[in-house]
Amino acid sequence: MTTDTPPYRLLLSACPDAATAERIATALVEERLAACVTALPGARSVYRWQGAIEHADECVLLIKARAADYPALEQRLLALHPYDVPELLALPVLAGNPAYLAWLEARGG
Repeated sequence: MTTDTPPYRLLLSACPDAATAERIATALVEERLAACVTALPGARSVYRWQGAIEHADECVLLIKARAADYPALEQRLLALHPYDVPELLALPVLAGNPAYLAWLEARGG
């Protein structure tokens, strides 16, 4: 069993609308904090906020990034995001197409 930390992350973040998602995605890619951000519109979230059950239409971001860039990416996403408590979940990438991972390593080339 290895204790190596996987070098890449798939991050998830929900945005209130497509315009916000586009703004955040563009900033993360322009600043080379992410190689690619895919925006998935049409998400429906149900959650508890301040004691009430909320329902919201959202746009989910799939952010592909290097693990080494996570601290700066997190800081930037939190600065750009309009929510009081933005969702940001980082999942380790355990395997993938070697050519895609090389492209991701170069943050999109």
